[in-house]
Amino acid sequence: MTTMTPIVLNKDSINVFRETDVVPFRSRVKEHAVKIGMSLLNQTKLITGASELVRNMLKYGNGGIVRIEIVSKGRDTGIRLIFEDKGPGIPDINKAMTDGFTTGKSMGLGLPGTKRLMNEFNITSEVGVGTTVTVIKWKNG
Repeated sequence: MTTMTPIVLNKDSINVFRETDVVPFRSRVKEHAVKIGMSLLNQTKLITGASELVRNMLKYGNGGIVRIEIVSKGRDTGIRLIFEDKGPGIPDINKAMTDGFTTGKSMGLGLPGTKRLMNEFNITSEVGVGTTVTVIKWKNG
């Protein structure tokens, strides 16, 4: 079975380097979700996960760029978010993806919790180079 690669229908990007960039970022994500007719529940899951990832990018990666894309795969339409930072990287992704693991003073639910909110989740990181997290929330997913 071959997996189809989503087709990008619309691209947008936003720089997030300060806490004051978070609200406009969240608004932009919501605009795109509304544009494709995503349900309020899925919008909430998307924005909750996106907020967690953008705050991680600020806290651990010194900010970065988020690409917001409307994507299509077959009959499905969704929002793909790509978070890219040039921070210190994550030494052990498996450990970072474990519920309860934290390097800060949080509950350690950020990355694994976000993965559960999304339909697709991918993280790559290289120490000293940076981290990229790509998520997709499908309109009906």
